Amino acid sequence: MIPNDILRSLRFMLDLGDAHVADIAHLSDPALAISREDVQAWLKKEDEPGYAPMPDRVLAHFLDGLIVHLRGRDDSRPPRPVEPRVDNNLVLKKLRVAFAMQDVDVARCFADAGFPVTKPELSALFRAPGHKNYRPCGDQMLRNFLRGLTLKLRR
Repeated sequence: MIPNDILRSLRFMLDLGDAHVADIAHLSDPALAISREDVQAWLKKEDEPGYAPMPDRVLAHFLDGLIVHLRGRDDSRPPRPVEPRVDNNLVLKKLRVAFAMQDVDVARCFADAGFPVTKPELSALFRAPGHKNYRPCGDQMLRNFLRGLTLKLRR
């Protein structure tokens, strides 16, 4: 999925304002320069005037900031380096950490969206890319997870 779609989905799911989105990204890196106008441009549809593609680096900072926002900062550990490339598996992993979800919770989100996933399929999504059982998370799969998570949080 493109970062703009992921941001739109998370913003709706958590009912965040534009300024709050920028504040969450700043939790990961206070020096990150994100304005409210940047957020508004990223939230527009591709065919709307003023649309801007969201850089992977900014999405990574937003996801890391979301973990800090929801779970708190762990000062006993050094900050993790930000990933230069964000793929669907990484988004899934970071959301799982941010919402403190176990395998059962993640599977329930998929099932609630009408997209049941078996335990082996689920564990394959969280493996390292070089592992023999690694499975890339497709766009449809991530969309269904986001839909199921939205249903869970907005009830």
